[in-house]
Amino acid sequence: MARRIDPKELKEFLDEKVAKYNQPGFIADDPVSIPHRFTKKQDIEIAGLFAATLAWGQRKTIIRKCSELMDRMDNEPHAFVTNHSDNDLKPFLDFKHRTFNATDTLYFIEFLRSFYKKHKSLEDAFLVPSWDRTVENGLIAFHNIFFGLPDFPTRTKKHVATPARGSTCKRLVMYLRWMVRQDNNGVDFGIWKNISPSQLVCPCDLHVDRVARKLKLIKRKQTDWQTALELTDQLRKFDGNDPVKYDFALFGLGIEGWTNA
Repeated sequence: MARRIDPKELKEFLDEKVAKYNQPGFIADDPVSIPHRFTKKQDIEIAGLFAATLAWGQRKTIIRKCSELMDRMDNEPHAFVTNHSDNDLKPFLDFKHRTFNATDTLYFIEFLRSFYKKHKSLEDAFLVPSWDRTVENGLIAFHNIFFGLPDFPTRTKKHVATPARGSTCKRLVMYLRWMVRQDNNGVDFGIWKNISPSQLVCPCDLHVDRVARKLKLIKRKQTDWQTALELTDQLRKFDGNDPVKYDFALFGLGIEGWTNA
């Protein structure tokens, strides 16, 4: 399918792959399994944010480190971030996943503590006007709110992307997919109602990027925020209301090694 691709055939191909991968069986081996351990909305939001933020490297390692983090919160992340004492933070002083360290972890906890004092849902941090075509302004708003506390650690900025710096924001747009998309397949949660699935942007990770380029869905040479928008615009041609469902197809094909076939 890598040569000239008929749009109708490509849509059928991708729809078939969405149906294959957008299933409960996808959950266990993916970081989305971390928020799936919870039923309380705020627990899902917090576990999801950490899982998405730590989602680089091998998926088994990501899941193990996220599990470790949740264990240190007594597997009640919302109760922990809102009610912890200074002494309760000691177990986090040696937490590390790749370049995400204790300084970053403690700031995330402090931000969440501060935010949930004033808000019932983390969705309020992603301010997306209904007339916006994408979540771009919501991601910029979140970045500004997240780093709105006094004396935030500058090093933590590398772990929270923003379109304002041209980043693909692949982990945050994946997080938004988890929180916003809703269907009957059980992978994504659909617990946030003020953002439309049509506004979501496709996560442009290595697997998705490679497959999308082979399928001629990306022409832009570099991989940045504009690339993510380009890809999402192409996917809207197949489903304008839910373009990011095709993340399942592109990512699944990448994991399968389809680009090497």
